Amino acid sequence: MPALQCRTAGESHGQALIALVEGMPAGLAIDLDLVNAELKRRQGGYGRGGRMQIESDQAVILSGLRQGVTMGSPIAIQLVNKDHRIDSAPPLHSPRPGHADLAGSLKYLTTDCRNTLERASARETAARTAAGAVARCVLREFDIDVVGYVVRVQDVVASGSPDASIDELRAVRDANEAYCPDASVAKQMIEAIRKAKADKDTLGGVVEVQVHGHPPGLGSCMRWQDKLDGRLMQALGSIQAFKGVEIGMGFGAAQRPGSQVHDEIHYDASRKSDSNLGFVRPTNNAGGIEGGMTNGAPIVLRAAMKPISTMLRGADSVNLVTKAAERAGYERSDICAVPAASVIAENVVAFEIARALLDKFAGDTLTEVRSAYNAYFAAARSIGDKSSPAP
Repeated sequence: MPALQCRTAGESHGQALIALVEGMPAGLAIDLDLVNAELKRRQGGYGRGGRMQIESDQAVILSGLRQGVTMGSPIAIQLVNKDHRIDSAPPLHSPRPGHADLAGSLKYLTTDCRNTLERASARETAARTAAGAVARCVLREFDIDVVGYVVRVQDVVASGSPDASIDELRAVRDANEAYCPDASVAKQMIEAIRKAKADKDTLGGVVEVQVHGHPPGLGSCMRWQDKLDGRLMQALGSIQAFKGVEIGMGFGAAQRPGSQVHDEIHYDASRKSDSNLGFVRPTNNAGGIEGGMTNGAPIVLRAAMKPISTMLRGADSVNLVTKAAERAGYERSDICAVPAASVIAENVVAFEIARALLDKFAGDTLTEVRSAYNAYFAAARSIGDKSSPAP
């Protein structure tokens, strides 16, 4: 079982959302300002609906910390819902196409879609964002950085800058409401979202997440359950409305011969340092993961989000009570949540990287984790040396 785990509880209009994080080592300072900053970013982005004008998410740590430092016990994080009306909210009998409404009503044998939509709602991702931000506190101890941003809204695509540093990507992203690292394209994305609102429609898009500074060897090829690429795809694919995930070149690799896909390996002794083993690649088509394990190159992930299911114009549906045709019910919703989704994606990836880190460098305390980390690099740097003992 992985050392680090997260479970969430709560409904869209319930009293609160809860994230329970288990397996965090003792002795780690938790930056609550970082957690709340990520929650605020998630509530922002162009295209968000009225719900975000009501809520003001602030994380309350209920357990697991003493004077702001982890004790090794489970960390319970609470996000109070200001819009708490689950008991007074009316029933919804006309399922919205594209939402969980019909499938959930059939699964739980009810004509009221509300029981499903309350938990299926993307509001749940606020709890996962908070958990991911807590996990980032351990990543920062090892200079591991994660950044997420928008690369596409409908047919508006960012050109990107493959040579940009993670700080440069973050700076441009944070300067616009589309959360896009291409400032000129961000304006076009905002205009596309504005037009969709006028048309009473919704838009989807693609987000990208990069991870830098992590060690090679995270994940495993020994059990399929421990393959890091599989765990990352599961984390991203479980975000509401996400329909596709790719790593590195992704689906593009299926369109090219192997000679144009696989990243050749070189060795540069001058690049060898405390955190770099000297192995370099001229390309990173694998997106930093081979055989379910990190290979030392930056991790590059992309995920596609479909348009929001709830549309102002409505859609054809059926009343589950009368079976008569009628327009789908309407619940307050966004026009485009792709910018917000990039924040969620960034933080669920951060959680999985932290989980893989603590799997490899396990310890009850941060001191033990750091000792295991340093011991690994000391051993890895000596691979191939004559003085190094044979395995």
